[in-house]
Amino acid sequence: MASDFRARVLSIVRRVPPGRVTTYGDVAALAGAPRAARAVGTVMRKCRDPRVPCHRVIGAGGALGGYGSFLQVKRELLRAEGLDVGARVRRFDEVRWPAPKRGNPRSPRRRLTLQKT
Repeated sequence: MASDFRARVLSIVRRVPPGRVTTYGDVAALAGAPRAARAVGTVMRKCRDPRVPCHRVIGAGGALGGYGSFLQVKRELLRAEGLDVGARVRRFDEVRWPAPKRGNPRSPRRRLTLQKT
């Protein structure tokens, strides 16, 4: 079961386009486990596949979240993709993928659907 979740998470993260970001919670919801944001973080932390753009997964509200002890590397990778990054990703609502449906953006019951970009 855990490997199924991991596979879904990695598949979703691979689809995040350059110059866009998603949150741990968004990935969890898309993977069918909307309350598993921390588990997504664990998958990202353990992922060593260079084909998975783990740096595009950030914390809620645009916070960078973790990247091991290499937070500056995450910041630079996002900047290299054209994002304006300080302690947070600026213009987060404009670069978030997929864009959340209208309503309460922090609601744990929301369902995200993939949008073609």
